[in-house]
Amino acid sequence: MLQIKAIKLQPSQPFVWASGWKAPIYCDNRLTLSFPKVRTFIRQELARAINNHFEKPDVIAGVATGGIAHGALVAQELGLPFVYVRSSPKGHGLENCVEGKVESGQTVVVIEDLISTGQSSIKAIQALRETGCSIKGLVSIFDYGFEVAEKNFLEEKCPYFSLSNYDIILQQAVKNRYISREEAEKLKGWRANPETWGASLKIA
Repeated sequence: MLQIKAIKLQPSQPFVWASGWKAPIYCDNRLTLSFPKVRTFIRQELARAINNHFEKPDVIAGVATGGIAHGALVAQELGLPFVYVRSSPKGHGLENCVEGKVESGQTVVVIEDLISTGQSSIKAIQALRETGCSIKGLVSIFDYGFEVAEKNFLEEKCPYFSLSNYDIILQQAVKNRYISREEAEKLKGWRANPETWGASLKIA
């Protein structure tokens, strides 16, 4: 992901997230879809993670929008039905929140592209549970490792697993000289307190 710049690290020129947080990292897992070898690797590893951490479910569900394509690829890999979950019900037609066929009593594994606070994932899990299905767990490509996400998933009683995480990315970035050790320390400081990190550095 570092090589194809799906993850960008810029401790001296932070990005601004939709939440308003200033962040020295930006993760765009959609970019991985443009690289067949990377896309295949992620598909296979997500499928492997499901087999290793959860018993095979009845259905794979992707979280809109980042989890849709990867979820569909995983469902194809495992030979399972696929659905996806909107961030909010469609405002016309059937006004569905869950698109595709899932029935009460079926078991589901959810696919997410990345986890920050976990709120979008939790909303999708709740929407799926409202259909009467049972959530075995969630698998994502990347996890920032925020304590709030761990707390949210614990409260929701949903186990989750990620292929990679913030600590691994920093280690690999230093090893391959994408960033210096000093920059890595700045990045660690951001994860400890992301809401105020930009203000403390007086970034305009």
